[in-house]
Amino acid sequence: MLYKTLSAAVYGIDANIIQVEVDCSGIKCDQDHFHTVGLPDAAVRESRDRVRAALKNCGYDIPPTQITINLAPADIKKEGSGFDLPMALGIVGAYGGLTKKEIADCLFVGELSLDGGVRGVRGALPIALEARGRKISRMVVPEANAKEAAMVGGVEVYPVRSLLDVIHFVNSGNGIVPMKADGDSLLRQAQQFFIDFKDVQHTAKRALEIACARGHNILMIGPPDSGKTMLAKRMPTILPPFTFEEALETTKIHSVAGVLDQGTGLVGTRPYRSPHHTISDAGLIGGGVIPRPGEVSLAHNGLLFLDELPEFPRNVLEVLRQPLEDGTVSIARASMSLTFPARFMLAAAMNPCPCGFHNDRTRECRCTPPMIQRYISKISGPLMDRIDIHIDVPAVNYKEMRSATEPEPSAQIRERVISARRKQLERFASSREKLYCNAQMSSRHIRSFCNLSADCERLLERAMTQQGLSARAHDRILKVARTIADLEDAPHLAPKHIAEAIQYRSLDRTYWA
Repeated sequence: MLYKTLSAAVYGIDANIIQVEVDCSGIKCDQDHFHTVGLPDAAVRESRDRVRAALKNCGYDIPPTQITINLAPADIKKEGSGFDLPMALGIVGAYGGLTKKEIADCLFVGELSLDGGVRGVRGALPIALEARGRKISRMVVPEANAKEAAMVGGVEVYPVRSLLDVIHFVNSGNGIVPMKADGDSLLRQAQQFFIDFKDVQHTAKRALEIACARGHNILMIGPPDSGKTMLAKRMPTILPPFTFEEALETTKIHSVAGVLDQGTGLVGTRPYRSPHHTISDAGLIGGGVIPRPGEVSLAHNGLLFLDELPEFPRNVLEVLRQPLEDGTVSIARASMSLTFPARFMLAAAMNPCPCGFHNDRTRECRCTPPMIQRYISKISGPLMDRIDIHIDVPAVNYKEMRSATEPEPSAQIRERVISARRKQLERFASSREKLYCNAQMSSRHIRSFCNLSADCERLLERAMTQQGLSARAHDRILKVARTIADLEDAPHLAPKHIAEAIQYRSLDRTYWA
């Protein structure tokens, strides 16, 4: 007898609906013949043992017959253990254990344990989005993935703990209540941080505020213990809160990568990713036989922090150039080509020399000029051009640490950042392209929204000539100046805005001359 159920497979960050066709011949064999076709990977082929053990421990003793399972369409490679549940359900249905002849309005996904329990899988959110797009009204998922899938409206999500729960649900149609989730409420609850900028007394906070107000990439250069890492860890506390659409988009990537915390259902705060400098280029950008998102995609809509920047292999740093420019990562393999979103804000930190004390007022540097040059040259000029703000982070002296003045908390800085972002959204509302902040402006938008007076023109021309800045640096100076003006609620760019933006481009000419 033939029985059909629906499931899904994830490719990149999107899902495809898969029809699971189970055929049982009814003819007893001397040996167990259980075949899975349709380009299954090793995890799918191994499901035969999990499915048989789960059915047996749930009271279904399947005789040794010819069982053939087809995962259609057959020309798409299937991977993962999420097909266990629909395969087991199809076998029960093929032997007459289900009242319905076919389940066309419900999608099933889940991994089976040997005792019949249902374990969580990766990619429940993109699967739910695809189910909604294909007009599938119901979805049965493991309890661990229910809140995540329920974030997608328009699909009833039923959480289950065991195979017996699913069989009872199919036969009786009741007993399991659909999961409800309030995404807006979860986002509000997530806006709580355990660190704050009021713990930091540092002049670099101004540059970080400008960076977060627009999403500018920033590089901090300073000696050890100057507070670079501490400042970077507090940057998410002043970034604007997620919109629900941004949260869904970010959660989708984290779900596919398998790093979404179980039970949360939604990434409520902007991601902060800080990979170690031993990471490979595939770990940073993404890759694999079937490509998976890398750190740049996991930092989408958030912050990617690279500490000790020159310690990263040069080939790893160079692969950052495309996502910094385009906001996406394209990975091509012989079997498929996938594109992952990677619109993140880059924050990097480094010492000015191998020992860390070059130009330090209190400690002596023992590095020779060739040693410093070799250390600095690990970061290429094209990569530096893509970093908008370069700041010197000196060590905090005793008087600053013991100052009686209380530093400004993150909440106040964040209010100014949100106000600046709101102005940018209003500015780009009439644009045909989908722009959210100054960071995404092209040359055409810069000409429209960054009009310069004669004084601003002369100041910028002098800086371009004297410092030998590139065309890309010219555009980034204007973007930073536009953000500084937004923070001051100034409708037009003034020479002081241009001057401050130029100041943030001086370090690459000091060290990389």
